[in-house]
Amino acid sequence: MLHTLLPNLCALCGNLSRQTLCTACDSAYWNESRLRCTVCALPLSSRGRQSGGASHRCTDCRAEPPPFDATFALADYRAPLDTLAIGLKFGARLRLARDFAQRLARQAEDSWQQASDRPDVIAPVPLARRRLVERGYNQAWQIARPLARALTVRSDARLVRRVVHTAPQSRLDLAARRLNVGRAFEVARPVHGLHVGIVDDVMTTGATLEALARTLKAAGARRVTNFVALRTPKN
Repeated sequence: MLHTLLPNLCALCGNLSRQTLCTACDSAYWNESRLRCTVCALPLSSRGRQSGGASHRCTDCRAEPPPFDATFALADYRAPLDTLAIGLKFGARLRLARDFAQRLARQAEDSWQQASDRPDVIAPVPLARRRLVERGYNQAWQIARPLARALTVRSDARLVRRVVHTAPQSRLDLAARRLNVGRAFEVARPVHGLHVGIVDDVMTTGATLEALARTLKAAGARRVTNFVALRTPKN
């Protein structure tokens, strides 16, 4: 692939760059000032804001809080940033995962106000064994490992395992997504009393992350925080 052979090219525009993105693309696409729900990371309009600084929550999360407690997202899943997630997931452009991890680490560090905000362990959304064999890697783990290093937190690729090979979520509506992954996961290590960070490349409806958080909380996890590179702007 061109970007594999020429790693000094910007991943978006193809111009020479010492970083994953050139200065122009970084400024144009990553520096979003959008206020997001602190729980699910959906962008908030002025109507959806709740006073209280860091306690901004969307209407849905106020009315029916999900099983996870917080979500960090770098930007909306939209062009041209969507090509980065696609390149990582299907094109093995693994250096993009390190860039996502570094940006997520900076965002989290800037937001945390107390020691309990930092997870005790960070794990990826697990892939089914068949899909892992087909792809050759788990893109979420490629982000989770450098993210944990940047945050000086323990990482564990086997904390949770997928015990059901589910249909691709992209083909399903929200209700079907929730049913699809409702019993797909199993906790494989002790998590009682722990704050667990879960990493994924893209968050769409949140159904997968809800299922994971519910499974972790049932196993005794104290808190669950999501770290996702991109977030679809609407459920």
